[in-house]
Amino acid sequence: MGSGRSGGSDWVTIKYRLTDTVEWMRLFVSVDLPSSLADSVADTQAAFEDCAGLRLTDPTQAHVTLKFLGDTDPDRVDEIESALETAVADAGVAPFDCTVGGLGVFPSLDYISVVWAGVRDGGGDTELTQLAEAVETELTALGFESEDHGFTPHITLARMDDARGKETVQRLVTERDPTVGTFSVDAIRLTESTLTDDGPVYETVSEIEL
Repeated sequence: MGSGRSGGSDWVTIKYRLTDTVEWMRLFVSVDLPSSLADSVADTQAAFEDCAGLRLTDPTQAHVTLKFLGDTDPDRVDEIESALETAVADAGVAPFDCTVGGLGVFPSLDYISVVWAGVRDGGGDTELTQLAEAVETELTALGFESEDHGFTPHITLARMDDARGKETVQRLVTERDPTVGTFSVDAIRLTESTLTDDGPVYETVSEIEL
């Protein structure tokens, strides 16, 4: 009996050690803006540069997130890619043009955590929503957490660390209606995010064509 208990304890220890050594990948599914729109994104962000407590994102990494997966075992990448291929097929969306414009915040103007530029009505919002819904269906079937809010296609312009500049942000979001630009969407991407002291660094893991 004593030997059996010892074996179980050793197995638990080994199991935890194996788990600790996994190099998780922080993943999300995205539609990326082209580098040609980076200057336009930066121009849109410029209005918020002097807002205290607001941290601007890197305009060269602008993207529309279809679904955030979080820390993921690298061994699951193949099944995720297969699920995304199924999602694209089920969505039935052909390549389309997407127009980014207008401003908004999450979760509300009274409590701002994210400032974003949206996608114009009739400017790719329907296609992005179809893709996001298909991706959601396939990836929740794999055990990933379901979203607890509706999908709003957008690119993140800034994150609010504290409320010092809240009133200025409220005014700018209410008064301004910039257009970032239009780009062609012909694929979705599985993207890895690596957190660094200088902000997140994104790298494409795979691309699934529409």
